[in-house]
Amino acid sequence: MDDAGLYREQILRHAGPVITGRFVGFQASYTREVKVGQPLLLAVFVTAGIAQGLVALVLAKLRGGALGARRSFRELKKGPEYLVTPLRVRDDLGQTYEVEMHGYLPVSALHRGDLVQLRTQQQKDPQLPVKVRQVLNLTTLQPLTPRVPTLWSHLGPGLLIQAGAGLVLVGLLAAAWLH
Repeated sequence: MDDAGLYREQILRHAGPVITGRFVGFQASYTREVKVGQPLLLAVFVTAGIAQGLVALVLAKLRGGALGARRSFRELKKGPEYLVTPLRVRDDLGQTYEVEMHGYLPVSALHRGDLVQLRTQQQKDPQLPVKVRQVLNLTTLQPLTPRVPTLWSHLGPGLLIQAGAGLVLVGLLAAAWLH
C-alpha cells in the first residue's frame, strides 16, 4: 500500500462567514433544481391564462389568428436548474475548505494560487457545505458575484406580464360585478 492513501488531506466543510486563502481549484460541477412554490405558481399560471384567453379571443375575432404556445404547468413546476460548483480554498495554516458556488462566473475570473476572500452563508441543509455569496479576488482586486436563476427569471417576463394583465382583468370584472 502506498503512503499517499494514508495521509489524505482533511477537507473542512463548514467555516465562518468569511474565508480568506489561496484558490486551490474547482471540483466537478453538477446541476440542482430551484424549488417552486405551488400556490404562487398556480396564481401566476391562472391569471396569465385569463389574459391570454382574452387576447386570443380578440385576435380570433379580428384576424383569425391565435397566440403562440406557452409552457405547461408541469414544465413551470419543475423549476429552473442552476450550476453548483464545489471549490476549494487553502488558508495560511494549510487548512483546506470546500464551499459551493451556485451559478456562473467567468472562466478567467479565478486561477489556481490566486489569493481570494469568500463571503459565505449557510445553506438550509446542514449537510451541505456553505455557499459562496461573493468572491473577492485579492490578486486582481476583482469582486465576483455568481448569478443564479430565480423563480422570476424561470417564469419569464412574458408570463409575468400576462399574469399582471390577468390580475387586472379579474379585478375589473370583480369590481363591475359588485356594482
